[in-house]
Amino acid sequence: MVFALGFALFALGITISIALHECGHMWAAQATGMKVRRYFIGFGPKVFSFRRGETEYGLKALPLGGFCDIAGMTALDELEPEEVDRAMYRQSTWKRLVVMFGGIGMNFLLGFILLVVLAIGWGLPQLEQPPATALGTMSCVARETPEKTLAPCAGDGPAQRAGLRRGDVVKAVNGVEVSTWAQFQAETQKQTGTFTYTIERDGSTLTVPVIPERVMRSPKEGPSREVSAVGVGPDYAEPKQYGPIAAIPATLSFTGDFFIETVKSLAKMPQKVSALWEAVTGGERDPETPVSVYGASRIGGETAERGLWGMFIMVLASLNFFLGAFNLLPLLPLDGGHIAVVLYEKIRNTIRGWLGKAPGGPVDYLKLLPVTYVAVVIGGAFMLLTLAADIVNPIRLP
Repeated sequence: MVFALGFALFALGITISIALHECGHMWAAQATGMKVRRYFIGFGPKVFSFRRGETEYGLKALPLGGFCDIAGMTALDELEPEEVDRAMYRQSTWKRLVVMFGGIGMNFLLGFILLVVLAIGWGLPQLEQPPATALGTMSCVARETPEKTLAPCAGDGPAQRAGLRRGDVVKAVNGVEVSTWAQFQAETQKQTGTFTYTIERDGSTLTVPVIPERVMRSPKEGPSREVSAVGVGPDYAEPKQYGPIAAIPATLSFTGDFFIETVKSLAKMPQKVSALWEAVTGGERDPETPVSVYGASRIGGETAERGLWGMFIMVLASLNFFLGAFNLLPLLPLDGGHIAVVLYEKIRNTIRGWLGKAPGGPVDYLKLLPVTYVAVVIGGAFMLLTLAADIVNPIRLP
């Protein structure tokens, strides 16, 4: 029940983020004197609408996005006689750029507000985290109750008795190299007797023998099974919490670093195609692969189910920064593609002015359609692949 609530709340958060993105375009267009014909949330059949002033507002059946219809976004747009002077493509460069950046800026603003809430309520995460297989808190090995919960335990666990320390980075489990916590956990659970961890500690490589304990564990999917456990979790740099006043500058600093990480992740997207395909065809899911709206909502559901509301807000903020950065790409039909066209027209007309020539006409979007279709097809295929991976082999919280 809590999972379903979290899933629905996160999906609603995504819908609101998209709605506010379109609001950014609409408000900027209205403020600069352009005509906004329609503002709708969703696609498909119309559920309802109402008119206020010259704009029709409404909701459509499929809440998978939204749109803002500004008169004359391109020269291909059919215009009523009274719309000609207010057509977007006839406006000055700065006005058109303000409208295009309005939606992107709204996503960044929403992401920033969410991070401020996170900083005050739960704390900002540390972007520089320990390696994925660094050992963290160690304890005894808890037994599983008939209700599938972990019973209290006391004393040292196998990891402590073996002399392992927090911060040790495991490079191999019984000779098998590991680079993720999921691999570390899977290889550890396979062991049936004394085995070794190859670790890095203070610049040195050590081999540490460990005697595990056999316990029953119930995975989310599949029957309960007996596995080996050593009583250790992953290392983690704790979030830092701030007061309402200190949260603003702290979030500004965090946002700058976070935006850089977002751009880096965006640049790696083409490299993740093979990882997504491997996940769809039965391989291990790379936790750093992109997720679809469904996959993000599923993660939102899991964070709610575990009471990790700080992580819930962090993921939603991340999504807004990603949407903003993604829309900056200079590809049609993204906002960045329209921005590139506007800047091209400005540069072209400036050069023509230097040469004593009259300004050129609007860019012919018909000539750009082949490139736009290619971008739409590639983007659509990537989204479908991501959705398939989220259905077949979703990213799960550790």
